[in-house]
Amino acid sequence: MQCSMPLAAKIRLDHPIASERACLRHFLVLNVVLSLSLAAAAAHVTAASWAPLAADSLTAAQRAVPVGPNSHGANVLRAEVLLDRAHFSPGEIDGTYGGNVRQAIRGFQKLTQLPVTGVIDRATWAALDTDAAPVLASYTVSAADAAGPYKPVPASMAAKAKLGALSYANAAEALGEKFHCSPALLHSLNPGKAFDHAGVQLVVPNVGAGHPLPKAAKILVSSVDGTLTLLDATGTPFAQFPASTGSTHDPLPVGRWQVLGVVSRPVYQYNPHLFWDAKAGDARATVPAGPNNPVGLVWIQLSKEHYGIHGTPEPANIGKTQSHGCIRLTNWDVLAVGQAVGRGVAVLLQQ
Repeated sequence: MQCSMPLAAKIRLDHPIASERACLRHFLVLNVVLSLSLAAAAAHVTAASWAPLAADSLTAAQRAVPVGPNSHGANVLRAEVLLDRAHFSPGEIDGTYGGNVRQAIRGFQKLTQLPVTGVIDRATWAALDTDAAPVLASYTVSAADAAGPYKPVPASMAAKAKLGALSYANAAEALGEKFHCSPALLHSLNPGKAFDHAGVQLVVPNVGAGHPLPKAAKILVSSVDGTLTLLDATGTPFAQFPASTGSTHDPLPVGRWQVLGVVSRPVYQYNPHLFWDAKAGDARATVPAGPNNPVGLVWIQLSKEHYGIHGTPEPANIGKTQSHGCIRLTNWDVLAVGQAVGRGVAVLLQQ
């Protein structure tokens, strides 16, 4: 069922019909060649314009293209970075429009009093583009980035418990979390580059250009929207994050609760008796801290026993898979939330 409390807290060209007349045949052949050439050129321009690296060099017309269902590429990447910096997190940045991006757009539109459509239209672009900082930035791989330590993460809790720490599996995973993006996007932005070599210059999402979050007076979690929202003392929302919020077996504990405390780098106490899907023979285990710990880098303890807001070792699954009743965020989002809340902050969990 619910999460075990951490120890420290106790995603045709139509062929022309051939003519018997040579002149007509010649004319048609020329037309076909010309059409194919134009189509190939258009395809080349489109591919080049919408490659991730083009996020800061789009034309005005390309920048105005709406972002909605089935969108992907440089303009979606631009939208994701701008939403992230505005504290309406799209989750793992990957250059593709999905459910988390849609919810981030909707939240931003509510904040800016625009029609809530989940699609970035001209008015929404204008509001987002008040942030004029570059979408992409240059980053030099540090010695610490290269060194790790990195180690594959075993599947079972018993095996995890034998490790000294649950660190990142590789440098791509570590850098992906640092820049709020998928390792696949990092590879697209940096083809052929090694992420575990100090001194290598990388192109990364410029997520560091945003402003720190102010302190929150209230947390609102919606299982229908799959979001966690921070509100100020007047009840105005100012930040939103995609969240996994329970399941059929372990529904979100609807009601009013409070934050009891915030724990960084929690140690996790696995108790198989609290999980309906625990395997026969599973034993209690103390799982060490680290980004690949089952509750990630932060545990925010709620006044509901065994329940909390926490990170995850699988950011791509946030908002796409279910949880065991707790509220699960990406590690970078829960770090931000953990810094914005403290003991006594009200938490409203609703469907």
